[in-house]
Amino acid sequence: MTECVTLITGASAGIGTELARVFAANGHRLALTARRADRLEALASEIAARGGPRPIVIPCDVAETNAGERIAAALSAEGVELEYLVNNAGFGVFGEAIARDRAEQLGIVDVNIRALTDLSLRFADSLIKNRGGLLNVGSVAGFLPGPGMAVYYASKAYVISFTEALRAELGPRGVRVTVLCPGPVRTEFQARAGFAPSFDAAVLDVSAVDVALAAYRGLMANKRAVLPGLGIKVVPFVLRLLPRAFILAAVSKFQMRRR
Repeated sequence: MTECVTLITGASAGIGTELARVFAANGHRLALTARRADRLEALASEIAARGGPRPIVIPCDVAETNAGERIAAALSAEGVELEYLVNNAGFGVFGEAIARDRAEQLGIVDVNIRALTDLSLRFADSLIKNRGGLLNVGSVAGFLPGPGMAVYYASKAYVISFTEALRAELGPRGVRVTVLCPGPVRTEFQARAGFAPSFDAAVLDVSAVDVALAAYRGLMANKRAVLPGLGIKVVPFVLRLLPRAFILAAVSKFQMRRR
């Protein structure tokens, strides 16, 4: 009988690392992928030291066009197949879209959209066969237009829409499909994006540990969406009550204060 594993992308830091710990603590054999092999190996050793099976480590940059093939080949070489897929890898950059490096912003599309779509579709048959689950990491930013981080916000809107559509398609085939939409989480994301956490982080902040726990529980309960923290849960409701032009102006003004 072929062993089943849970693949987590972007597992070397932040929410991805905590998701790996939560899944491992709940008995999942893991396959971890990210760019930084040293961090993945350290995390794999930590999980093994706690008594779980040592995760499969797949150093890989999902921004590369052949990443899906490399990940699939690595899993095949280990003789395993997917039961759960967690598309956590993602990043953003702060600043006006026309002022930031175009290649860097297209990299956001490659990681947040193309790679997530590739892996979701590539392993869908395996998830169906093993009646597993798909967890895609979006953001509360996906509910908003995002001047100042235009490509990132738009990419997360795609993640929400795509995941909900896959839920309708894969749900009848026995697959749990959930989108995770956290608010500000204090991780390496902010430093890479180029801004420091502000008052929104203090008001809406939920730790990466708590986000991962909520995400795991939500996926196992087959929730459509997980919005960790009381403050974040009310955001979609409030947005439905406000004119889009007002939201756009408010986000633009808020982002300007980060400069």
